[in-house]
Amino acid sequence: MRDTTSAEPEDPAGGPVGAPVPHIAVVIPVFRAEAHIAKVLRGIPPFVRTIVAVDDQSPDRSIQVIGSVDDPRIHCVRLPHNLGVGGATLAGYCQAVELGAEVMVKMDADDQMDPLRLPELLGPILDGSADYTKGNRFIHAQRLDAMPLVRRLGNVGLSFLSKLASGYWGVFDPTNGFTALHARAFGYLDQKAIARRYFFETSMLVELSLAGAVVRDVYIPARYGDEQSSLSPMRSLLGFPPRLLRGFVRRIWVHYFVRDFGLLSLFLIAGLCLLSYGAVFGISNWVYYTGRGEGAPLGTIMLSVLSITLGAQFILQAILLDVQSAPVEPLQRGSARLARTRARLTAAVHPEVEIPRPSRTATPHPAPSSTEVGT
Repeated sequence: MRDTTSAEPEDPAGGPVGAPVPHIAVVIPVFRAEAHIAKVLRGIPPFVRTIVAVDDQSPDRSIQVIGSVDDPRIHCVRLPHNLGVGGATLAGYCQAVELGAEVMVKMDADDQMDPLRLPELLGPILDGSADYTKGNRFIHAQRLDAMPLVRRLGNVGLSFLSKLASGYWGVFDPTNGFTALHARAFGYLDQKAIARRYFFETSMLVELSLAGAVVRDVYIPARYGDEQSSLSPMRSLLGFPPRLLRGFVRRIWVHYFVRDFGLLSLFLIAGLCLLSYGAVFGISNWVYYTGRGEGAPLGTIMLSVLSITLGAQFILQAILLDVQSAPVEPLQRGSARLARTRARLTAAVHPEVEIPRPSRTATPHPAPSSTEVGT
């Protein structure tokens, strides 16, 4: 493959030929991927300037297969111990930022993600309308026949719970790992709070919401071959809901009680209080009057029903306000505007000082540890 660092790459977003293209890096967490990793690496298009393959202590010959691919864009990160898909991806992101990447794409090593779809995934980030994009296999129903039924059903349930936990009500298919992230947005994330294993993609959505990033879905059709998914439906069913509940409580607390306190906060308090009162009052009176062999008075019944109904209405209004409060301005725009403002102010005060061009990337949190980084 040719060395794209010395040639002028084509614009993956479909812009005019010759327009400047940001430094795009593809991060690939590698574990038990010797059968597919070479095909994945060879299929990455020329406009990608850097490929970071993260060996997550794979017990097979994946690292030898990576070394056999002759492509100067490839940088290999070898982790000291297995960190899971999330830990490996975060390590790859940090390495990509150190190499100067401005946009980072996460691809799996199992060849389920078509590299020809990269321009579609990158488009909203390159045109400045999003900080994070992710694939969505559910937009066109006629193309879902390629997806196993169990995965379809599991994704539908998890998608709703993920909307609730993250606040991104317009985003679907939360476990889709084909994603792109702007480096500036990455710098705002608390990496310590991001899950290291199979909850990684959904956990990223929660942290992006807390950072105020703009997230967009991009239609990427399902592509399944002979590879086997290591994420079992039972593990998702038992492991994801408790984590989603914790993410939901944390997001609501931070967004609407720590950083702000408004109508949504009041609606939540009133709704929870009325629901709790109506349920406890109704159940206790039902037990009391049933034990006495009598019917509860109509006023007692109506008081319980009215409390529950009003509480439910307050909760629905809070959900509506939450849907309307999704971030609208990408973090990458705010960071760029701040850098330009600082440069202008500095130039106004010290016109003799040469102002360096502001970096496109934000300083990220410390990376997960790795003991060997090579090219």
